[in-house]
Amino acid sequence: MRLARTLCEKSVKTSRLSRPPCRPTALMSTLLIQHPQYAWLQELGLREENDGVYNGNWRGGGEVITTYCPANNEPIARIRQASMEDYEETIKEAKEAWKMWAEIPAPKRGEIVRKIGDALRRKIRVLGKLVSLEMGKILVEGIGEVQEYVDICDYAAGLSRMIGGPVLPSERPGHALIEQWNPLGLVGIITAFNFPVAVFGWNNAISLITGNVCIWKGAPTTSLVSIAVTKIVAKVLEDNQLPGAICSLTCGGADIGTAMAKDTRVNLLSFTGSTQVGKQVALMVQERFGKSLLELGGNNAIIAFEDADLSLVLPSALFAAVGTAGQRCTSVRRLFLHESIHEEVVQRLKGAYSQIRVGNPWDPNILYGPLHTKQAVNMFVRAVEEAKKEGGTVVYGGKVMDHPGNYVEPTIVTGLAHDAPIVHTETFAPILYIFKFKNEQEVFAWNNEVKQGLSSSIFTKDLGRIFRWLGPKGSDCGIVNVNIPTSGAEIGGAFGGEKHTGGGRESGSDAWKQYMRRSTCTINYSRDLPLAQGIKFE
Repeated sequence: MRLARTLCEKSVKTSRLSRPPCRPTALMSTLLIQHPQYAWLQELGLREENDGVYNGNWRGGGEVITTYCPANNEPIARIRQASMEDYEETIKEAKEAWKMWAEIPAPKRGEIVRKIGDALRRKIRVLGKLVSLEMGKILVEGIGEVQEYVDICDYAAGLSRMIGGPVLPSERPGHALIEQWNPLGLVGIITAFNFPVAVFGWNNAISLITGNVCIWKGAPTTSLVSIAVTKIVAKVLEDNQLPGAICSLTCGGADIGTAMAKDTRVNLLSFTGSTQVGKQVALMVQERFGKSLLELGGNNAIIAFEDADLSLVLPSALFAAVGTAGQRCTSVRRLFLHESIHEEVVQRLKGAYSQIRVGNPWDPNILYGPLHTKQAVNMFVRAVEEAKKEGGTVVYGGKVMDHPGNYVEPTIVTGLAHDAPIVHTETFAPILYIFKFKNEQEVFAWNNEVKQGLSSSIFTKDLGRIFRWLGPKGSDCGIVNVNIPTSGAEIGGAFGGEKHTGGGRESGSDAWKQYMRRSTCTINYSRDLPLAQGIKFE
C-alpha cells in the first residue's frame, strides 16, 4: 500500500509497462528445476518428478502433469497425480488417523498447529518464492500469503483453549442445559490457484484444532505449492509421532474433486473457486445431505463520495484493481466515483497505472506480474472487446503485452452503464470499470445489484453515511469496509460472502463453528422428572 500511495502522488508521461526479461533459449526445452538458478526448489523437497499423493507415505499412480511458470510459460517440474485407487486408500488412512487425533485434547492439538506455523516461518521466503514462480503473483504477495498461514496457526493455537459452548439456564429445577461441540471428522479442502497456500491454511489450522483431519486437493496448476506445503506439515507430524494422514494430499483434476463432493465419508467439503463450479459442488454435496463451505466469486465495488480523502482512494483502488494482476476474489472490478471527483480521479489513476513496474514476479522491485494461464489472457481479451461493444471506452491499457508469459496491460474502462452485462460478469483479470454517480441511494443500490456479495468499500468522512453503509440498507456483502480497499483481509475476522459468493465463512471470528457439530445437552441431576413447558404426563 505504501508503494501504491507513492505511485498515486506522482504523474509521469511515459509508461513503465516494461518488457520482462526473456529467458535464455537454452532453457526453453528443459524443466526449470534442472537449472542452477532454480536449485532453491530443492530446499522444499521438490524434484523433476514429484509424487502428488500423501497419506503418511508419498505415492502417485495417476496421470503425470507438468506445471508452468506464468512469467514465461516454461515447464517447472512434473507431478504424478492421484489415481482413484490412491484417493480411496487416502480416505481410509485419513479416517483411521482421525480416531487418534480426535482423542488428543484441543490445547495439545493447538500445540501441533503452533509447530506447523513455526516450520512455515523457517521456510517463508523460499515457499513465497515458489508461489511467485508457479502462481505468478509478485514476491512480496507470495511471502505475504505464507505469512497468512503462519498467522492463522498462531490464532488457532490460542483458539484451541477457547472453543466451546455455553451453559444455559434451564427452566426445570435440578437440570443443566449445555452446548457440546465435537469435530465433524474428515474435512475435504479444495483450493484455487490464486491463493494456493493461504486458503488451505485457513481451513487446515482451524480444522485441526477443532479435532478434524484433512484431505486437500489444490489447483492442478499450482501442484508444486501443494506438495511443498504438505512436506512441511508432514515433517511436523512425523517429528511428533503422529499419523501423516492427519493432513493428506491428493493432487488431481475434476475426477478427484467430484469424488470428494460425492463421498459420504467427507464430513465437510470446503470449496474455493468459481461460482459456476461451486454450484455443481454444492448440488453434489447437498444430494447426500453433506455439509459444504463455499468461497466463490466476487464482483466487488469501491465507492468514493465527494468528501473522500483522495490520498486514500487512489492507492486503494490501484492495489485492489491490479494487485495479483486482478486475480483475487476480492479484487475491485467496479469503481463508483461521485460526479464531482470523477474526472480528477480517472486522470490520476491513469498516471498511477503508467508507473506500474511490470516484470518477473519474483523480482522484488516488480509490482505487477502475469495472469496465471493463457486461458486467462484469452478471457481478458474477450472481456475488453465485449466492453467496447457495450459502449465502453478503454482509457488505459486493454492489450496483451508483447513478450513471453501471460502478461496483459492493466486496464481502465469508462462510459459503460452500471448494469451492462459485462459489468455484471466477473472477469478474473485486471480490468477496472469506472462510473459516475449522483447520490448515496443510487450507488448503494448499484453496489448490491450484482449476483455476488463478497467485498465492498466506501470512502467518506460522513459518520451517518458510514453507519447507513454498515446497516440493513447498506452493503449486502460479507466484507463491508470503510476507507480501505476491498482486498487485503485480516485473519482475525470471518472471511466470506453472500448470495452467489456461497455464504461460507473461513478464518477468524466464530468461523470455527463450521468445522464442528453442535449438540444441545440436557442433564437431570435431580430425583424428579419435570417436563418442559409445564406439561403433566401422569
